[in-house]
Amino acid sequence: MVIPNLTPAIAEIFLACSGMLLLVYGVFRGDSSVRSVSWLSVLSIVIAGVFLSFGDGRNLTFNGQFIADDYARFMKWLVVLGSSLAVVMSISYNKTEKIEKFEYPILILFSTLGMFMMVSANDLISLYIGLELQSLALYVVAAFRRDSLRSSEAGLKYFVLGALSSGMLLYGASMIYGFAGTTSFDGLAVTLRGGTGEPAVGLIVGLVFLITGLAFKVSAVPFHMWTPDVYEGAPTPVTAFFAVAPKIAAMALFVRLLIGPFGVLLSEWQQVIILISVASMVFGAVAALWQTNIKRLLAYSSIGHVGYALVGLAAGSEAGVRGVLIYMAIYLAMNVGTFCCVLAMRRSSGMVENIFDLAGLSRNQPVLAFAFAALMFSMAGIPPLAGFFGKFYIFIAAVDAGLVVLAILGVLSSVVSAFYYLRIIKIMFFDESAERFDRAITGEIRLILTVATCFVLFFFLRPGLIVENAESAARVLFVG
Repeated sequence: MVIPNLTPAIAEIFLACSGMLLLVYGVFRGDSSVRSVSWLSVLSIVIAGVFLSFGDGRNLTFNGQFIADDYARFMKWLVVLGSSLAVVMSISYNKTEKIEKFEYPILILFSTLGMFMMVSANDLISLYIGLELQSLALYVVAAFRRDSLRSSEAGLKYFVLGALSSGMLLYGASMIYGFAGTTSFDGLAVTLRGGTGEPAVGLIVGLVFLITGLAFKVSAVPFHMWTPDVYEGAPTPVTAFFAVAPKIAAMALFVRLLIGPFGVLLSEWQQVIILISVASMVFGAVAALWQTNIKRLLAYSSIGHVGYALVGLAAGSEAGVRGVLIYMAIYLAMNVGTFCCVLAMRRSSGMVENIFDLAGLSRNQPVLAFAFAALMFSMAGIPPLAGFFGKFYIFIAAVDAGLVVLAILGVLSSVVSAFYYLRIIKIMFFDESAERFDRAITGEIRLILTVATCFVLFFFLRPGLIVENAESAARVLFVG
C-alpha cells in the first residue's frame, strides 16, 4: 500500500483534527465553553491559513483528486478571512440573543473545511465531497435559532433546494463520466483537447447540469430563490457568513471547473454564463429597489454582485479570472463591513432590520453613519473606492474578450443598483431622526468595521498587493 504525500493537504488535515478535538472539548465542558471554543475555532482557521503560506508551486495528492496551487491558496485565504470574521462577529450577538451553543463555531469550522476541499478539488468526486461537507454544516447554522419560525423556515428552504441542486450536480457529473470515461479534471482536459469533431451532446448536457448545481451555490439567477428568505430568516452573523465565505469558495470552484477541464469548450458554456450573468445583474438591481428589510436588500445585492463576478468568468481569459479574484477580495471586505453595521442596528427591544430605522443616524452616531455610507458608495461602484476597481477590472476583461454588450449591460445595472445604496445614505443623512440605536458595539465589531472601511477607502493607494497576487493566481489556470 502506497501512502500518499499528504503535505499539500496539511491545512485541511489540521482543520479536521481541530474540529474533532473542539467537539470533544465542547461536549465535556458544555455551553460554558462557547467563548473559548469560538476563539479556538478562529485560531484553528487562521493557523490553517498560515499552513497555506508554506506551500508553493502546483502539488497533487490523493491520486490527483486534490490540488494545491497559487490559485487555491489565494481563494482559501479569502475563505479564512470570511470564516474567522464570521465567528468573531457572532460571539457577542449569540450571547445577547441567548442562542449560545458551542456547536456553532465548530459547524463554521467544518464548513470551512468543506470550502477548502471545494477550492482544491481536482476531480468531480472530490468536488462533490467538498460541496456536501460545506452544505451540511450550512443547513444547520441557517436554522440555528431553533425557537424562531423564520430561522427554521430558512433552514428548511435551504436544505430542500440545496438537496435538489446537489442532485442536479451529481446527475451532471455522472453524465460527464459516462461520456468522457473519467472524473479527473486533468483527465477530462486531456480527453476534450484530444477529441476530434464536436463534443458529445450528452457531455454538454452533463456540463449544463453541473453549471446549474454551482449556480445555485453562488445564488445566480434563476437559481437564487433561496437567497432572500435564508438571508432574512437566519441570524445576522450567519447571514454575514453566507454572504462571503461559501460564495467565494463556490465561485472559486466554478472558475476552476470551467477554465480548467472545460476550457476547451468555452464556446459551449460561455453563452450559458453570459445568460445567468445578465439575469443576475439585472434582477439583483431591479428586485432590490422595493426592499425595506436591510437583510433582504443585501440578499438581492449579493445576487447582483455574483452577476458582476460571472462577467469575468464569461470572458474566459486570464484577465477575466484575475478580475474575478480581485472582485471577490473586495466583495469580502465590503460585505463584512456592511454586516458589522447591520449588527449595530439594535435597540433595547432587540435587533431592527428596516432601512427606515437608519433615519438620522448621521446625527445620532456620525462615525457609524460615515462607515456605512463609505461601504454603500463602494458597493455602488463610486470611484475612487474599492468597489469601483472591482468592477473596472471585470468590465475591462469583458471588453478585451469582445463581450462589449455584456460590459455595457453590467455598467447599466450598476447605475440602477446605485439607487438603493444611495437611498440608504439619504435616509441616514437627510431624514428625520428615528429612535437611537444602542451604542454597545463590541470592540471586535468596531475593529472589523474600521479595517473594512479603511480598506474600501484607501484601496486605490496600494492596489498592487491584491492585484499582483490575483494575477499570479489566475495565471496558474492557463499554464499549459
